[in-house]
Amino acid sequence: MVSSTVNVFRYTALVSGVLYGIYHRRSLQKAHDHEKEQHAIHHREYLVSHAKQAWRQKQESAKGDGGECLVLAHFEDIVHVSLPPD
Repeated sequence: MVSSTVNVFRYTALVSGVLYGIYHRRSLQKAHDHEKEQHAIHHREYLVSHAKQAWRQKQESAKGDGGECLVLAHFEDIVHVSLPPD
């Protein structure tokens, strides 16, 4: 039979390993959540800047040629199509 000292050492190692695993998982999750939040912020800033740029171009083209401008937006792609005046 195994001595009680060895059993104490085994269970102490097991419990400390489980506690370390919990701590490590929480720290990794916190870092991942922070990175995900930063990515979402940068993505929103990217979309806003492209929307502003598209609006400026639409306003400039409406002033410049007198024709209509159709802005088609599909996620990351922003396409400008100038329509001929009627």
